[in-house]
Order: sequence, then structure tokens, then C-alpha cells
Amino acid sequence: MKMSGNTILITGGASGIGFEFAAQLLKLGNTLIITGRDQRRLEDAQRKLPGIHTFQSDVSDPKATSLLFDAVVRKFPGLNVLINNAGIMRKINLQDTGNDLGDIGREIETNLLGPERKVKQFLPHLKTQEEAAIVNVSSGLAFVPLPIAPIDCAAKAGLHSFTQSLRVQRRNTKIKVFELAPPATQTPLLTGDFQAGGTKGVHVMDVTKMVVQAIVGLKSDRWEIRRGQSNVLNLMSRVAPHFILNQLSKPQAATPADTTPR
Repeated sequence: MKMSGNTILITGGASGIGFEFAAQLLKLGNTLIITGRDQRRLEDAQRKLPGIHTFQSDVSDPKATSLLFDAVVRKFPGLNVLINNAGIMRKINLQDTGNDLGDIGREIETNLLGPERKVKQFLPHLKTQEEAAIVNVSSGLAFVPLPIAPIDCAAKAGLHSFTQSLRVQRRNTKIKVFELAPPATQTPLLTGDFQAGGTKGVHVMDVTKMVVQAIVGLKSDRWEIRRGQSNVLNLMSRVAPHFILNQLSKPQAATPADTTPR
């Protein structure tokens, strides 16, 4: 994949991995467009990176995806790279009686259906470009679940599978399909309560270093980019799946047992 002269749309680009991608890809001579739900964060990102363009949009909303497509393609007809980065991750104990049935699927809506809808919406346009690419950002947890975040891990595993199928289906087109599966990375997602519990004892990778390595992988057409502990999780999921699942289950073991009367 060429790393300059592109017009790139990054979902969830106002912070974390998405923002770092925008910063580094902007320096390489690309046109950068980022989206996010929070207008204030988008404005803050634009102050830090004056060369980027912003659109407020919620990836979990199908109507917002259609409106975003119309607005972006009208202003940037040369759009040729889509980076599906937006995501949320929550601790969820499925035994809690307070779980809301409408809320339980938020990670599915954002982390799985969001990228799927973006691909479906933007694919016809990308096929008209001389060179194009789709980058789906999953996680090392696509290979082995972290039981304290069951819905997020299910969504990431689904995105991994979806990306593999998409790569096969676009085989006779000019669109390159990548999956970036980052390890635990130092972003706002892993601060506060989540870092204190779910990632205790886990080596957290610097976001700048991770994105540098991701860009190297994109440049060399490495379809599945796994860095650091993501490589370990992928390997262990095949050679010792029960062992690695048990290791990742330790934070869950600290939660209270189910005491619901039967």
C-alpha cells in the first residue's frame, strides 16, 4: 500500500490509536478526515492537527453512516482509504441483575456492525479508485477473549472473521483489505478502572510505537498486522487455548460468585 497521496477517513479519530494514525499519516503527505461522536473532541483534535478535516458522526447509527458518506464523498471524491478504528470496551459481568437488554449490545453496534456498515456503504466508491484500502482495527482479544469484557471480545472476534471474508470477496478488485490487531495500547480506553483491573500485569504498548509499526505493516502489504502480545495471543490460541484462556480469566475470578436464588 502506498503511504502518501491518499485521502483517508478514520473513524474514532479524535483520540487514541485513531488520532495517532491521523498525526502520522498527515506527516506522510495524506489528506486526513476523522470522525467521532463528540464535537468538542473533534475540535480539540483539529487544534492539535490543523491540517485534518472533521465530521461528527456516530458509527453505531446506520443513518449517520449514510449521511457521512454523502458529505465526505461530495467534498473529497478522491477518498480511497477507510480505517475502521472507532470502538468501545466495557467491563461487563453477565451475572449482574442490572444489565439492560437494550444496552448489552453497544459493543456489537459500534465495534462490529459499525465497520460492517461502513464497508457496505463505502465499498462501491472505493472500487472506483485506482488504488484503495480498508483497514479494520480489531484487537489481540479477537483471538482469545478477556472474560471481564465479553461483548467487546465477541465483537472483535466477529470483526476478525468478517475481515477475512471481505479479503476473499474483494480478491478481483483493486481494494486491499488489512486487519490491525493491536496489543494492549496506552490510550484513553485503558485508563482508570479498566487499567486497574483488567490489564493488571499486562505490558501496555506505547501508542506512537504501535502506529509506527502498523504503518510499516501497511506499507509492506501485511494483510494481518499483529504487534507485541497480539502475536502471542494468536499463537497461544492455537497451541494452548485452554492455558491462555485461563490466564486471561484471572481478573474475572476476583468477581463475586453468582448468588442468585434458583
